[in-house]
Amino acid sequence: MSEQTIQWHSIEVIAFLYRKRKIILALTLTAAVLSAIISFLITPKYKSSVIIFPATMTSVSKELLTEATGTQKNLLKFGEEEEAEQLLQVLYSDEIRDKIIQKYNLMKHYDIDSTAAYPKTSLYEEFSDNISFRKTEYFSVEIKVLDKNPKIAADIANDICDLVDTAMNRMLKERAVQALRIFERQYFDYIKSVRLLEDSLQKLQSYGIVDYENQSRSYTRGYADAILKNDARSTKIMEDKIAILSKFGTTYSSIQEFLINQSKQLSILKHKHTEAKLDANLDLSHKFIVNRATIAEKKSYPVRWLIVVLSTTSTFLLAIFLVIAIENLKQINFKQLDGK
Repeated sequence: MSEQTIQWHSIEVIAFLYRKRKIILALTLTAAVLSAIISFLITPKYKSSVIIFPATMTSVSKELLTEATGTQKNLLKFGEEEEAEQLLQVLYSDEIRDKIIQKYNLMKHYDIDSTAAYPKTSLYEEFSDNISFRKTEYFSVEIKVLDKNPKIAADIANDICDLVDTAMNRMLKERAVQALRIFERQYFDYIKSVRLLEDSLQKLQSYGIVDYENQSRSYTRGYADAILKNDARSTKIMEDKIAILSKFGTTYSSIQEFLINQSKQLSILKHKHTEAKLDANLDLSHKFIVNRATIAEKKSYPVRWLIVVLSTTSTFLLAIFLVIAIENLKQINFKQLDGK
């Protein structure tokens, strides 16, 4: 097809559209008026948002109880992508959703008929349409709320932000309480064991055994000296002491060595018990708030001019397509009639 043919076709199309201008303009103006009316009938909504950074996921007790000052800085670090994903999962939890629904009576606020077939489904869909969460490119998380009442929009966004810590602390405490019970049981069992060993040592000490190795050497030398001096009384005393030491000395050494090991384990368990107790009773924030939600001064939805422009433009293009399509159909029909 030559350029001249293309040019003539273009001129013919423009001429044809000009002839049909009244229909096209009528449809376009109708669409503009209707879209403007509809846009004013749509309930305006106000947007409020909160931006938060997740805190790094670390053991609070270890950070607070450790003697190494370098690792304590982890408590002040922002979380990364993994923590942001975890924060999103918490925000989408039923716990947060249900608490917001209950506090603000959203069934009534969203004008949902509780006697309808599926009121909860409608409520959850409306909730998802008006309340959303997203991870930003900086690994922060945005909580966005749309509502017909600007104050309620801001309050819901701030309450969701606060509920993040409530939900996360509940989950962490459930695990921490289980760990605390385990360490408490082990810790108190070791205390009983150590006390029994200490009582046994005290009983053996009442027989005069306080240091098996040193006493053994000392009694042996004393016994030899008594024999050399032909001191019968001293020899008898040393024999009695050596007999007691021979009878209970090995037991004393074994108990003493076992007690030392048990005491070391008890010290480790005490530290772990303290960590678990701290984790089970500590409420810590798991986020850094960049900005809290404020009451919006102007609506964010709907953007009326955009609705009118898009509707008018799409109707204008659709009208052009329709008049061309109708004309082509007419020509096809005429050709078929002429052929007959």
